[in-house]
Amino acid sequence: MFIEQVPRMFNLLNIRAIDDKYTGVYGLFREGVWIYVGKGNIRQRLLLHLNGDNTDITLQRPTHFVDEIWQDPQMSLREKQLIVSLKPACNKKAG
Repeated sequence: MFIEQVPRMFNLLNIRAIDDKYTGVYGLFREGVWIYVGKGNIRQRLLLHLNGDNTDITLQRPTHFVDEIWQDPQMSLREKQLIVSLKPACNKKAG
């Protein structure tokens, strides 16, 4: 599971509020369903998803996101751990 935090609405305002230098892992979800776990520059990756870069994610209609700030190699390990534990619908494989 992600470190306990208040989920944020998956919208442009909340994504733009993220500092562009932050890297780490993030999770997209809607009530009761984990949709996707990813890693990288959090703001950039979430903006891509919001703009429809992945049809599978878009079709799942995520409503919220959470994130954790990490640097590699810990970021990659944390992403794999979250994918294994949450089993998000749009992750085909860990990493």
